[in-house]
Amino acid sequence: MREKNQRKQKRPLASPAQTEQVDPWLELKNPHSVRAAIKHRPQDVKELVFLNEPQGLWIRLAELAEEAKIPLKFREQKDNKPEKIKGPKQERIGHAFARVAPRLPVSLDTLWSDAGTRTSASQPGLWLALDSLQDPHNVGAIFRSAGFFGVRGIVVTKNASAPINATVYDIAAGGVESVPFAVESNLNRALKLSRRVGLWNLGTSEHAERSVWQVDRERPWLIVVGNEQKGLRRLVLEHCDEICQIPATGDVGSLNVSVATGILLAALDRPGNA
Repeated sequence: MREKNQRKQKRPLASPAQTEQVDPWLELKNPHSVRAAIKHRPQDVKELVFLNEPQGLWIRLAELAEEAKIPLKFREQKDNKPEKIKGPKQERIGHAFARVAPRLPVSLDTLWSDAGTRTSASQPGLWLALDSLQDPHNVGAIFRSAGFFGVRGIVVTKNASAPINATVYDIAAGGVESVPFAVESNLNRALKLSRRVGLWNLGTSEHAERSVWQVDRERPWLIVVGNEQKGLRRLVLEHCDEICQIPATGDVGSLNVSVATGILLAALDRPGNA
């Protein structure tokens, strides 16, 4: 009986994938994203790692890190050459990187806490919602535009969407640090709640009849942009108060979602009499 019980208690060995621990630190390689992290939350920057002698902006970042008491580490390459960093779209030479804790998302209540107030430029404010965007480069570019135009918050869908990873931080070049974001599994619920705090939901579709240039800029808009291939889902469109498009004036009839988002923000961020 004892032997039988012992056999029952034995468990199969875990596979390497099961035992491997996920690194909680992001490796940021864009010096602009690293500088933003040091500026906004130095306590979340674990260390700066240099693969060779600091160059360019990294020299200043090393000084800022020392001022903030962030450790500096020097990892000399065997062949004394910079490391080639491979990405999904390109290779680039890496001289250094920073280990940074990811920024935590906020709740919708926090995201919309100032929905009833105007900005210093007397603008009603702009928010963004990303419906199932899957390319982290697009998400990062949108965060960068959002930081440039002073977007107050971004709602990101959780399922079938790109995670807010190191690629997003690096492409955003500081945008993730300056724009709060919420991660929601149910975007339709978020669009219902946005109306309760006084926001207007503006959907986007190349098939819309209304041009973005005709949209009332005196309203606080939650601009909703859709998946790279499929656009906005049907139920999401139904929860939008208005739907607009960017009219084409050339032979190409569509835009990359991150480019389109930048144009939408520029169009709606103009003063009311401009």
